[in-house]
Amino acid sequence: MKTIVVGGGPAGILACISAAKSGDKVILIEKMNNLGRKLLITGKGRCNITSGLPMDEFVKSIPGNGMFLYSSFHNFTNQDIVKMLEKKGLKTKQERGNRIFPITDRAQDVLNVLLDYLKELKVEIRTSSKVKDILVNTEKFPYVTGVIIEKNGKEEELMSDKVILATGGKSYPVTGSTGDGYKLLEKLGHTIIEPRPSLIPLVIYEQKKCQKMQGLSLKNVKISVIDASKNKQIYEDFGEMMWTHFGVSGPIILSASCHILRYKNIEQLLKERKIKLKVDLKPALTEEKLDERIERDFKKSRNKQLKNSLFELLPQKIIPVILEESKIDTKKAVNSITREERKTLVKLIKSFEITIYGFRPIEEAIITAGGVNVKEINPKTMESKLVKGLFVAGELLDVDGYTGGFNLQIAYSTGYTAGKSEKKDIKNESRRI
Repeated sequence: MKTIVVGGGPAGILACISAAKSGDKVILIEKMNNLGRKLLITGKGRCNITSGLPMDEFVKSIPGNGMFLYSSFHNFTNQDIVKMLEKKGLKTKQERGNRIFPITDRAQDVLNVLLDYLKELKVEIRTSSKVKDILVNTEKFPYVTGVIIEKNGKEEELMSDKVILATGGKSYPVTGSTGDGYKLLEKLGHTIIEPRPSLIPLVIYEQKKCQKMQGLSLKNVKISVIDASKNKQIYEDFGEMMWTHFGVSGPIILSASCHILRYKNIEQLLKERKIKLKVDLKPALTEEKLDERIERDFKKSRNKQLKNSLFELLPQKIIPVILEESKIDTKKAVNSITREERKTLVKLIKSFEITIYGFRPIEEAIITAGGVNVKEINPKTMESKLVKGLFVAGELLDVDGYTGGFNLQIAYSTGYTAGKSEKKDIKNESRRI
């Protein structure tokens, strides 16, 4: 059987590998001049390959249609990708948060292994080639018979038994993810859920606060996202975040964005300034214990001004912001600070609040939420329910997860499943849609 895979990212490469291992003759078409561009920037260039969590727990970390992935996750697991890499000599390591990285800390080494598999399996690779159309026979039940590609202004027709679309979403368009697959699928009758940024930094209203703390990274903090209209907690997490000139970023902020974008009436609530982010700067301490800690620090610095007395407790950049919020005279000597003023500091440190304005542009998102409606895709095979022989994998699907390797695992698992799935041999006349 002849299989054409469109898109040379992790999903497309794994689709090629599994299809070739199944005995198919495989052609990989990539519009950029080389493969795996997006893979190379994952994990800040280190490549967070996957998560070390048991596969049964993966679905819990996929807020976007996680149950759809149950079959594909078990077709190709986190252990399977690790074994593939280690079989070629690339060992892995597990870090904080169950994150798995190559031992070399180089995404390029991961890509090199995957490219080695493609070479070994004799996958034909065509770069700098764009798929313009998919050939479909529309008599009775529609089925694909090939694609039309364009290279250097010239079109070419390639026939095949199946076509796997793995062109990615709309995040990081410089890597080639520009939404081409959505247009091809929509043209064939598929419903596209509006693409939205996910795993994206958040913009906040209080810009001056951000600018004062720009570049400050906070570790081991707890965040809570609150719908102030109902005093309801939307999300909470613990870990690392960072202040930027526009707002906040970092692992726990990116994961929070997955939940915020799906929250009911979120656009209206953002306009009304009803979505709050509360940061607990000292989650290991209760308010009582934190008060005792501040009191001890004050005793050691009793003759200093307040603004010079918190350096052992808080990062230097955040102290002026906390004190400004407290409305306490920063020039007051520590020994003149009242118990109530100290309590005010405690509450600010345990619940530093900012207001979320919205998200950064989709081009800055790590992944895209939205995509082809998963109700139109067979979850056991990744085959379209509308067009026989058409398979969809990776970020094109309306699925997305937290940071920590989950989205790469989605790519591997759906790509592998699409590649190994068979298509019934139906032959007839085809035409360009």
